[in-house]
Amino acid sequence: MGVVPAAVMHRKPFRHLPNLLTLLRIVAIPLLVWLLEDPGPSAAWTAMLVFMAASLTDFLDGWIARRYGLVTPLGKLLDPLADKLLVVSALIMLGVMDRQPGIPGWLLVLIVGREFAVTGLRSIAAADGIVVEAEATGKAKMLLQTVGLHFLIVHYTYFGVSFHDIGLPLLVVGTVVGLWSAVSYHVQLFERLRRRPA
Repeated sequence: MGVVPAAVMHRKPFRHLPNLLTLLRIVAIPLLVWLLEDPGPSAAWTAMLVFMAASLTDFLDGWIARRYGLVTPLGKLLDPLADKLLVVSALIMLGVMDRQPGIPGWLLVLIVGREFAVTGLRSIAAADGIVVEAEATGKAKMLLQTVGLHFLIVHYTYFGVSFHDIGLPLLVVGTVVGLWSAVSYHVQLFERLRRRPA
């Protein structure tokens, strides 16, 4: 029997951990939706903690996958899907929640529309064997939206500070950055397709 390399032994216990963390993020969504059915302050704080824990798994699964060489095709599919499901689910629940002020409908349409457009773009690229890598603007969009959503979920005013008034501008800026990144992705893909030999 051959000797198993130390590096392989070192990462073996973590082999499925990134995908498990991603699945945990998806499993947390029904709990988040259930908590956001209650517009009260107590449920809001609990929902924010659930959203925070789910968001942290996004950082952890990526870090572990890269650190131990555990990036897999399944992970590449599930990770962005889990991110979109988490963010869109939170946005939809906040949009229909009975508390004022709310989130403008046009903002929800822009955010969800952007996600559909980028997902469609990645599908087109994948069909042509092209990998559309996440850019810095795309990562900045995700960070701004995630932080903004933490404040919007809490919503209420504490110590004279309106959490809603902090979260909404962050969400708007994140949406602008996201739209810019979506345009950049499309331009890059079409340029690469144009340069390919017939």
